[in-house]
Amino acid sequence: MVKESKQRFVLNLKLETELFEENILDKRFEIGRKIYNAVLGKASKRYFEMTKTNAWRDNQEELSKIYKSFKGDKKEVNKFCRPYYEVRNNMLKEFRLNEYSLHEDVKSMQHIFKDNIDAFAAQKIASRVWTALKDNLFGRGEEIHFKGRNNPLKSLEGKSNGTGIVYKTDKNILVWNGLNIEVQTNFNDYKVEALRNKICFCRVKRKFVRGRYKYILQLVLEGTPPVKVNINTGNVGIDIGTQTIAYTSDYDIKLLELAPRVQSIENKKRKLQRYMDRSKREINPQNFKVDGTIEKGVRLQWNYSKKYIKAKNELKDLYRKQADIREQDHNIMANEILKNSNIVYVEEMNFKGLQRRAKKTETNDKGKFKRKKRFGKSLANKAPSKFLTILQNKLKAKGGVYFEINTREVKASQYNHLNKQYNKKKLSQRWNLFDYKGEEIKVQRDIYSAYLIKNVNIDLKSVNNEKCSNDFDKFLEMHNKEILRLEVMSNLSSMGV
Repeated sequence: MVKESKQRFVLNLKLETELFEENILDKRFEIGRKIYNAVLGKASKRYFEMTKTNAWRDNQEELSKIYKSFKGDKKEVNKFCRPYYEVRNNMLKEFRLNEYSLHEDVKSMQHIFKDNIDAFAAQKIASRVWTALKDNLFGRGEEIHFKGRNNPLKSLEGKSNGTGIVYKTDKNILVWNGLNIEVQTNFNDYKVEALRNKICFCRVKRKFVRGRYKYILQLVLEGTPPVKVNINTGNVGIDIGTQTIAYTSDYDIKLLELAPRVQSIENKKRKLQRYMDRSKREINPQNFKVDGTIEKGVRLQWNYSKKYIKAKNELKDLYRKQADIREQDHNIMANEILKNSNIVYVEEMNFKGLQRRAKKTETNDKGKFKRKKRFGKSLANKAPSKFLTILQNKLKAKGGVYFEINTREVKASQYNHLNKQYNKKKLSQRWNLFDYKGEEIKVQRDIYSAYLIKNVNIDLKSVNNEKCSNDFDKFLEMHNKEILRLEVMSNLSSMGV
């Protein structure tokens, strides 16, 4: 019987660090980066040696054939793949490619740096390497990358609150290998309530803010987070796009911009990157060919000016601000939705697919080539997938239910519950025209899709026409109220209002 994982949540506390403590923490993060790279280097060598063997290649080829033959049928795939999984697992053991082997590898490295990195923190670094390697091994990850100086570790964590990185609740300090760092003292009611839960382990996280690192103590606590939002019972349907979200509940209807305070940083980013490129070329002319491309085949030495480093830090800060504002906006919106519901219905969305460029080269009516770009920048700025993750976590913590409907079967953007027909629409067509009670009415496309999603059947593959018909008058009343609100505002063009 599989043991159920206990529910956990994270509490962030600011560390009141002195300058000498920041220097020691910086040193420990750099050591952690080097340990990560050393463990990854050992694991990568074993992995490449294993992939050279005929046994591994033949086994992977057989697995690939089965996946293609039984596409979508997980039961059949698992049935036929079982013997090949056993061969793969045996080979992983033979080449010492598992989490415990990496823990053994990291022991000798940790001993050298024992004054800075404790055994548990080192094991967690090795576990992080295994996670990256595992995703690559089992076909869910991309190429494995080492951590460079420009891409350092952002956190170090322990395995318990007993040894290593420890938070002393009685003294309100973080204790770690000779460091005793004070933690913020101004606790609100939420933090006081959260600290009554058991501390599973501690994590030291750092953020690059205005040219320097700021440190945060993250306590991973057992249980559910204290209630900040009161959830009423009711259903809500959500139609989420790349920049907007429409939701329909029993009490409210809204069409909103995702993360409205997030501004595109493309113009600022472009100016900074242009300056950085000019500066780098001017100071390092020996590293570039006559045609402007970088020299290859030799180890290059790069020098950077103080202004270049300042611009680089400014660019980092732009990304950090954008991420913080976006996360705050997502949390506010999720709380607003959960005030009126405890059951959420959302379409299955493949945001990765929306990021990719179009493969086919097409022309428009005038004979000009259509752009292959899709929604990469919109998704990067608004992060709809991140919003759905936040919403799902909040629901789970409060005992709500989150359903993903079958997008291809329901086809909410095409369906008309009044005549039970499907009509394809262009993406630019933002309104539905219906004949209702002898009159022609206009209904905003995204809001209506959210209404249909809210009223799906138990199978999550079809719309319940009876529910739609019974509540349609109430829906139209709230819909018209929301359109009146939007008409006096400055909206995105994709809303059509």
